[in-house]
Amino acid sequence: MMSFDRHVAICRPLHYAALMRARSCWQLPAASWISSGFLATAANTFWLSGVALCGPTDLDHFFCGFTPLLKLSCSDTSLVALLTLLLSALFTLPPFLLTLTSYLCIITAIRRLPSSTARHKAFSTCSSHLIVVTLYYGTVIYVLPDTDVLRPLNKLFSLFYTVATPLANPLIYSLRNREVREILRNTCTARVRDA
Repeated sequence: MMSFDRHVAICRPLHYAALMRARSCWQLPAASWISSGFLATAANTFWLSGVALCGPTDLDHFFCGFTPLLKLSCSDTSLVALLTLLLSALFTLPPFLLTLTSYLCIITAIRRLPSSTARHKAFSTCSSHLIVVTLYYGTVIYVLPDTDVLRPLNKLFSLFYTVATPLANPLIYSLRNREVREILRNTCTARVRDA
């Protein structure tokens, strides 16, 4: 939604009001939440409920996720793992490709702007979202083999995209606000002075 909004604002500014109506602004996230949020989660839960869990009761993970639970199964989980992989690809790849395409169009449009001030202003409107998208997709789209050596790295990546990225969102978006930056600067300066 954000990449589409920035794409329309920078690449088609005269069409912005027509394309980004209030109706579109609630329909786009609703479709995303229903499809990938509800349907994918319900399918994974349904598939996992049919698996017999009889392995050890300790999860080698930070939280009770789908993959660690699947590893506790003593039955054949290859079909469930394949269906989950296909569903994940279906709900992750298209948004990633749309975001990538949007930003390629945005970068192309920004490079065509005549003044460096206009280029800087256009890029600064996208920088916060681009940082968050890079953090999220950089950790969510990882394919590491499940070996004893790489298991801690898998756990770290999953912790990063479930905890670090959502925690960084408000910070990244609010640092664009001049007043927030000023308060943060004053607070840090005061603490350094007091120490």
